[in-house]
Amino acid sequence: MRVAQFTQSTGECIGVDMENAWVDFTKALALYALVKYGSAGEMRRNLGEWLRQGTFDIDLATSVVTFVRERQLENMLSLGKKAVMKAPISRPPKIVALGLNYALHAAEGEFKVPEEPITFLKAGSSVIGPGEPIRLPRKLGRMDHEVELAVVIGKRASEVKKKDAFRYIAGYTILNDVSARELQTKDLEKRHPWFRSKSFDTFTPLGPWMVTANEFPPPIHLDLQCTVNGLIRQQANTRDMVFDIPTQIEFITKYIALDPGDIISTGTPEGIGPIKHGDMVVCHIEKIGELKNPVRHR
Repeated sequence: MRVAQFTQSTGECIGVDMENAWVDFTKALALYALVKYGSAGEMRRNLGEWLRQGTFDIDLATSVVTFVRERQLENMLSLGKKAVMKAPISRPPKIVALGLNYALHAAEGEFKVPEEPITFLKAGSSVIGPGEPIRLPRKLGRMDHEVELAVVIGKRASEVKKKDAFRYIAGYTILNDVSARELQTKDLEKRHPWFRSKSFDTFTPLGPWMVTANEFPPPIHLDLQCTVNGLIRQQANTRDMVFDIPTQIEFITKYIALDPGDIISTGTPEGIGPIKHGDMVVCHIEKIGELKNPVRHR
């Protein structure tokens, strides 16, 4: 199921893809609750908040979609043309990213393949949604694109074992880990963390929607691709990751707890390259979709 975040004239709402149209899930859930329980209950207007509350329920969402189909409510609940799709989670509590998690990407940077996962954080404030511009700071040198599969955490995860890891995932989306490469290189030389080179405002395009975890039986082997102005820059499959998703979750939660709404960005494959003002960056992941963002100067 594709679940997205929208804004419209009446405010925020969650949307679900009903094949031929995006349906206002916020209203659909209220109608479902009214019919089933006699009360509309709390309105779910924001996917990120729903996740953070720890009550996101794929089975409930599926029941609501079935309810809409059986009663042929798609047209009545269809989102209007003026509804704007935003990042599925606008301010993730944490974005934990993986470095050098594809062997060929490590090689192109002349790094050794890591013996254990390399993790770093990105600021939640750096997130933008589909169609929003990546704003490049001036006078900071080269800026790069990095297509990555993003894992959305659905419930609190602490000291999770690999065999249980998939139980903690709400869904998957696409993340472009935009990087101020020259600044990152300078920080590496000084043995400083990568945080600032990865966390400028607009440096984390996310979306366009979240696909719920039940659509992806493990193992997660998905084709990734990044194009700039229609030319392929990156192309790989998530099976090429050095550390798979269960290993990442086990490693991260050994040290820090992951909370609902947190994002794991699972690393980028080889082919990273510079972006500049006027470019159009398209990140594509099989079974999820395309995340498109123009590039502009600040």
